[in-house]
Amino acid sequence: MTESPATTSLRAARDELIRLRTSYDEAVATFRWPDVGERFNFAHDWFDAYARGNDRPGLVIVEEDGTRASYTFDELATRSDRVAGLLRDQGVGRGDSVVIMLGNQVELWESMLAVIKLGAVIMPTTTAVGPAELVDRLARGGAKAVIANAADVAKFEEVPGSYARVAVGGAPGWVDYAEAYAGEAPRLDHPGNASSDRLLLYFTSGTTSRPKLVEHTHVSYPVGHLSTMYWLGLEPGDVHLNISSPGWAKHAWSNFFAPWLAEATVLVYNYARFDASALLDQLEKEQVTTFCAPPTVWRMLINADLGGRPAALREAIGAGEPLNPEVISQVERHWGLTIRDGFGQTECTASVANTPGQPVVPGSMGRPLPGVPVVLVDPATGELVEGAGEGEICLALEGPTGRPLTLMTGYQGDELRNAQAMAGGYYHTGDVASRDEQGAITYIGRTDDVFKASDYKVSPFELESVLIEHPAVAEAAVVPAPDEVRLAVPKAYVALAPGHEPTADTARDILAFAREKLPPYLRVRRLEFFELPKTISGKIRRVELRHREEEAAQSAERTRSPGEYRDEDFGLRG
Repeated sequence: MTESPATTSLRAARDELIRLRTSYDEAVATFRWPDVGERFNFAHDWFDAYARGNDRPGLVIVEEDGTRASYTFDELATRSDRVAGLLRDQGVGRGDSVVIMLGNQVELWESMLAVIKLGAVIMPTTTAVGPAELVDRLARGGAKAVIANAADVAKFEEVPGSYARVAVGGAPGWVDYAEAYAGEAPRLDHPGNASSDRLLLYFTSGTTSRPKLVEHTHVSYPVGHLSTMYWLGLEPGDVHLNISSPGWAKHAWSNFFAPWLAEATVLVYNYARFDASALLDQLEKEQVTTFCAPPTVWRMLINADLGGRPAALREAIGAGEPLNPEVISQVERHWGLTIRDGFGQTECTASVANTPGQPVVPGSMGRPLPGVPVVLVDPATGELVEGAGEGEICLALEGPTGRPLTLMTGYQGDELRNAQAMAGGYYHTGDVASRDEQGAITYIGRTDDVFKASDYKVSPFELESVLIEHPAVAEAAVVPAPDEVRLAVPKAYVALAPGHEPTADTARDILAFAREKLPPYLRVRRLEFFELPKTISGKIRRVELRHREEEAAQSAERTRSPGEYRDEDFGLRG
């Protein structure tokens, strides 16, 4: 089959990034985004182009009990044709949005390819959502169809609408997903979608407000994730294991677009309860070459005993939240690999990262990725920060190549938020960072999270990074606690590691430990053992903790929580 110009252009750009995998400066200087034309479709023009007749494994799913299922690229191409045919029979066509609410199962990957093949719109949805959230999602996203497991169909009983219902496993009143496999695979022509047509509708996790509805096109994620592929260090033939949950953007980043851009195998380890030893066994058994996991998983692996480096492992990556320097040093000590941090959002692909073969500045998340116009902007003045300095991480909307290819089209149905996000000629991430003389960017915190104490600016992340070095601390969240003298003081909410008790002795030990590691103006003055509030995607909701502190300060009694300890309780004041 003759390659389309779109396929040829994308392949050339992809191969150039792979060639320059360890040559960052040259990649930044020479890389140009491919011109995929006006009618690009990832499934037809890219995936199927190399998947047809390809017997290499495209997807491997290992279950908790050790059972293993492997699907070749060719099988995935054919199976997704069948699912697309089923959806087409249910009235789904170009531009229609489809809720895909599935776990780590082959039907998830098939369905995503199938929806793309129809020129329709994917609405990834975590299985953790409830009926109220589904009502909002289906209404705001204008869902034409839903694909869900039989175990979740009851959640839709209270969700109004005339959308088609497809159940994996079958359910009364729902079309059985298994019907897709009956008969011959249908012929599916290119839907003729425009490259600029919408492809993905993602709901953010809502750490500070109502979830936003992020819109991406047939280019911004499928092609834009070349930047993510470069960060991960993926090459054809790799086996890539990424730990993240379906329904969230990072899953599409590293379990779908980036590895399949590289023609790598997607490996999924499907566990219900995390087991560090079992995960390490899979890294060895499945000959994983590239491994990406959030800091929480890396910390659990360290606590469980990393052991020797898995034989095939070439790249170790941290993602989801900023990576603490202590975690990096522990993995270097055991495996001789440096975990490479990176930064991006649901709204854009990977933008900043420590890339393969480049020196990592401790605590830094790296430098701007090839083709991504990252700048720092002073939040107070809106002016560009040149050279070393501190500012909000932004993407320049105007420049030699125009609007960033990796950026969303906007927040669907929310002109106010769009105007705020795109103000002044920049896309504003809402994240503050510092940049050194060599261009390395270090995360400071969300613009909403950074606060002042005794007139010094405090980065919660900086303090949390110190706190989790203490063996008793599993997780920590630092927020301002109102104080009559200092206006505000840093207070740490702490979740304890297994084997440690929430006692005064533990609190004293943690506060003293942090005191030794931090300068006086950044000292943690208060500590409370607490179950940290989180979004359904697992991110800590510091906003709830801030409100808790504000409410306590405004109460008539102004009494402290029973589980709170202060530095003066232990003679640590000053």
